[in-house]
Amino acid sequence: MQQTIETLRARVHAAAAAGEVLRLVGSGSKDFLGQPLQGTALSTAGLQGVVAYEPTELVITVGAATPWREVVGLVAQQRQCMAFDPPVTGPDMTVGGVIAAGLSGPARASVGGVRDFILGAQMINGRGELLNFGGQVMKNVAGYDLSRVLAGSMGTLGIITQASIKVLPQALAEATLCFLGSQEHALAQLMRWRAQPLPIDASCWVLNAAGDGVLALRLRGAAVAIEAARESMLAQAGSGHLAFDEPGTMDWDALRDQRHAFFTQAPSEDACLWRLGVPAATPAMPLGLPRMMEWHGAQRWFWGSAHEAHGLRDWAKRVGGHATLYRVSAAHGEADKAVGVYSPLSPVLQTVNTRLQAQFDPQGVFRTQRLG
Repeated sequence: MQQTIETLRARVHAAAAAGEVLRLVGSGSKDFLGQPLQGTALSTAGLQGVVAYEPTELVITVGAATPWREVVGLVAQQRQCMAFDPPVTGPDMTVGGVIAAGLSGPARASVGGVRDFILGAQMINGRGELLNFGGQVMKNVAGYDLSRVLAGSMGTLGIITQASIKVLPQALAEATLCFLGSQEHALAQLMRWRAQPLPIDASCWVLNAAGDGVLALRLRGAAVAIEAARESMLAQAGSGHLAFDEPGTMDWDALRDQRHAFFTQAPSEDACLWRLGVPAATPAMPLGLPRMMEWHGAQRWFWGSAHEAHGLRDWAKRVGGHATLYRVSAAHGEADKAVGVYSPLSPVLQTVNTRLQAQFDPQGVFRTQRLG
């Protein structure tokens, strides 16, 4: 891997001298994210391998191009897991791609996101320098937490060469409860349950095939705690709202990887998939769009055309959130991105981003505009 690192550093030096823009490519499974692709593709495929794994320290250090499935399989042998459980966007998805995209799974609101599990990272910046941030164990993490800045940076700050990631023990037991009811009722119920010591790990509200609203909740923890929570939640749900907890009532992996019917059955050819981040207690959106709600109400998905960008973003801004064009429509493809993939940043955040970019990449070697 060291030889690959030196080769990449030389390539960055050459690009800086020539004024060339480089676009980093691991497996390419995240190419649909962000603004249209720009720049010369630069493969990171040589950055593979497990550098260190200490199960007792709950940390694993791996090369950025190491396939995600291999890392998950390795830690599973020790009954450990990657708690942030990112969506699997392809069979060869890499660790570097997971960090650069910054996407998390259904348990995001309960356990934290990608950046919360990055203990340290090594990267090549726009000057071709090899930099190390953070550490490989929790007690060694000190100073500016720049390794977490790489989460969600989409390759615009530099090349992630390796990362140290915190792992957690697998849950001892798991159960899923489902309740029928409107989105408004689901939000009210979630707010009540969030204030109680319940082992709620993930939640999702969506319309089923019959057109009924279903709130699914995943409980994780000790078997005794789950059984007690189940009885309490069923009692609190109230009469008139059916509840069931049969196996298979929610495929959480399908939800995570967007293989759930909501994501695979677009209502029309010109419908785009929108991802909204809002405060969890935000009321249901007034627009009559097909919708799903995750993260105890903080992440909301909508199907709507690119022309509805202004209305979605205006509503999201008013409630203190933002709206992202996650997937383009089948009818218009990349042309939908003309409305902008991300909500505009505030002047303060734009200034911070600009200064951060200037420090990491003064020559603009990685300025692909993936983040707008």
